[in-house]
Amino acid sequence: MATFENTKLEDFKGVWVFCEQRAGKLMPTDFELISEGRKLADELGVELCGLLLGDNVEGIAKELGGYGADKVLVCESPLLKDYTTDAYAKVICDVIMDKKPEIFLIGATNIGRDLGPRCAARLHTGLTADCTHLDVDVNKYIEFLKESSTLDLSAQKFNMEDRNLKMTRPAFGGHLMATIICPRFRPCMSTVRPGVMKKAPFDQAKADACVIEKPAFSLTEADCHTKVLEIVKATRELVDLTGADVVVSVGRGISKDVQKGIALAQELADVLGGVVGGSRATVDSGWLSADHQVGQTGKTVHPKIYIALGISGAIQHKAGMQDSECIIAVNKNGTAPIFEVADYGIEGDLFKVVPMLIEEFKAVKAAK
Repeated sequence: MATFENTKLEDFKGVWVFCEQRAGKLMPTDFELISEGRKLADELGVELCGLLLGDNVEGIAKELGGYGADKVLVCESPLLKDYTTDAYAKVICDVIMDKKPEIFLIGATNIGRDLGPRCAARLHTGLTADCTHLDVDVNKYIEFLKESSTLDLSAQKFNMEDRNLKMTRPAFGGHLMATIICPRFRPCMSTVRPGVMKKAPFDQAKADACVIEKPAFSLTEADCHTKVLEIVKATRELVDLTGADVVVSVGRGISKDVQKGIALAQELADVLGGVVGGSRATVDSGWLSADHQVGQTGKTVHPKIYIALGISGAIQHKAGMQDSECIIAVNKNGTAPIFEVADYGIEGDLFKVVPMLIEEFKAVKAAK
């Protein structure tokens, strides 16, 4: 293995993405991160590699090329069939120390949140967790700040030659956004929130051209301090906000009759074939479970239709839904910030407006 000196920045080159698989199936977050990694690699003028671990998983690697990967490094072993922290961290760190990528991205899934800190500690580098935005190019970062911050940019000084990865994430419970860099060590590591990055269209020609490489690594049972005996899947039903075409979200505006407000939102969602979401206030108040939360500290969604009922539109919530194709807002306060991003706004009491919407949508469906 090559000598690993993580402060010799000039030795590190390339953007890598950890591609999580479960039971031989790639996770949706992989395609989002590969798509985002493609942009970063192009800005840096370097190669984009996927890193795929498992047992007998080479057959699914080419698909990553369809979303932008130039190469996929495939590490296969029976000891990698099921995820364990020790085995995955050892193999990943050994390969990184040998090949020296400058950026390493991991999805902030349950596995990624466990794996990222272990790898960062072994590599003696920094890790920015739960990121919602990534930049390399300084001009693009400045444009992001213009749209997403209240900073006086004329008073700021920027190094236009800065090639550090600029990792932006919510801080202080989502009340602030912080951008973090790792200027002295490599690789720059980040876990990225699922659903935040947009997946690129699949390109079969790129998938066919993707190079599959199997790097050498060493892994024995002695390296694994835990063993998976059985995998039992929970039967608890969770709301799939990120995969829904229609999301009907409720906010603090339902407080005068919480149960009725949620019931109206559910009925409207059922009519439109969607799911119910909520603002942070509804989750903090215990009205909805955490899997319903939309926003910087919840889930980022991109549905075809997003309906906000009684949601004022704090910046934390807007960041999680403002890229929806069509946004409909209902709020008694005509100056609520949610109307700034809404395609259609209705100023009125949701308890009066929503029943009318339900009847109109039912009538339209019945007429088809």
